[in-house]
This record gives sequence, C-alpha cells and structure tokens, in this order.
Amino acid sequence: MLYKDFFTNIINILHQVVEEEDENIIQAANIIKESIKNDGVLHVFGCGHSQMYAMELFYRAGGLVPVNAILSPPLSLAPSAPLSTFSERQEGLAKVILDGENVQQQDVMLIVSTSGRNAVPIEMAIEAKKKGLQIIALTSLSFSKEVESRYKNGEKLYQLADIVLDNHGEPGDAIMETPGLKSKFGSTSSIIGFTILQSIVVQVIENLAKDGVEPPIYVSSNLDKGDQINKRFIEKYRNRITCL
Repeated sequence: MLYKDFFTNIINILHQVVEEEDENIIQAANIIKESIKNDGVLHVFGCGHSQMYAMELFYRAGGLVPVNAILSPPLSLAPSAPLSTFSERQEGLAKVILDGENVQQQDVMLIVSTSGRNAVPIEMAIEAKKKGLQIIALTSLSFSKEVESRYKNGEKLYQLADIVLDNHGEPGDAIMETPGLKSKFGSTSSIIGFTILQSIVVQVIENLAKDGVEPPIYVSSNLDKGDQINKRFIEKYRNRITCL
C-alpha cells in the first residue's frame, strides 16, 4: 500500500533533519530565547499554505506566548487561492504589511517559503533586516536552488537569512509516484516544517528554564485553569501581538 511508503519517506526525512539541521535548530532556539529574555517577540510570516506555520505557533496550547502570527488577508488562501498566488509575487507589499506590525529591534522574524523565490517573503526579510531583526528562514534548499528568483535583484529567501532551516523537501514538494501518472503527489513541507518549528519551541522553553527564566507558555483553554492563566499573558502581550 502506497500510503505506508509515504509514512516511511516522511520518517526518513525526519531522520535526515535531525542529523543535518541540528546546528541550525539549536542556533534558532538560542536567538529566540535571547529575544524573549529581552521582552522580544517571534514574528512568523508566510504566504498561502505557509500562513499555516504562523497559525501553528500562535496561541497554541503548550506553545510560546510571545509569537506574533502575521496573517495578511491578500496572502491567504481564502477567499481566493489564485489571488494569494498573485499577491505573493507583488513587490512593495511586504513593507506595507510589516509597517502595520509592532516590531522592535530585539524581535526575531521567522519567514516560511518552501520555494523561497517569490517577492513578498524575500522583501519581508529585507524589510525586517532594516528594522534590526534577525531572520530565520524555513525553506527547501533543493527546491529554491533549482528555480529562478521572481524578485528584481535575483535573490532568494535563503540568501537573506541569518539562519536557514532546510525542510529537505524535493523540488515541487511532492515525493510520491505511481505507474501511469506523470505528476508526483504527497507533499512533505508542512509535516516536516511543523515538526521543525515545534522542536525549536521545545528547545527554546528548555533553554529559558535553564537560564532561570519562567517560559511564557499557553495553557489549553479547555483546562479549568487555562482561561485564568492565558488572560494574564494576553494582557501583557496584547500591544505587541496583532491577533490578540
């Protein structure tokens, strides 16, 4: 059954990530830890399906509180997926989006783009750097290196980041094949990417605790104590996090 092969392939990629992205994950966790210790916020940005990464880390039970999900409607799959594709290629949009966020120099910007070729994620890295933020990119290096940049200066996202996290996906993202079909299927980027980012959250929390800092962690609102705990965090970070 082909679905079992898909599981096997995913497990193999995860093993590859553990072996080859270890240093990058540790570095990403360290700069996020230092940011939080200095009252910073982790801003997470992506276009189209990559907005899911911001949603995955934001307001998440068991996750870090100081996470700002940058969810610009023109880049969302709703109400129109083709509009999202069109919008992520438009130069000048990233600056408008970022100027609407409460960004400070001690913050960190995480940008997710599997291809790393479109104008908006590339410009977001450029604009965030202008504001003094360190940049973490989550991308597929093999995908990005195979395609041409759609940005005017020819750069790609991974070339602008301080830390690059490779999701080890194939060009085109899909990995499965079957006789009689020309197109590959079975995408890997979300499964691997979510795991990478959640592993960084785990490491940030451990690092904060080792430094004697109580990590700001959301508690499930479906636990009896959850609302009371989370209310305190929301009040503290409301002016820094747009969706609060």
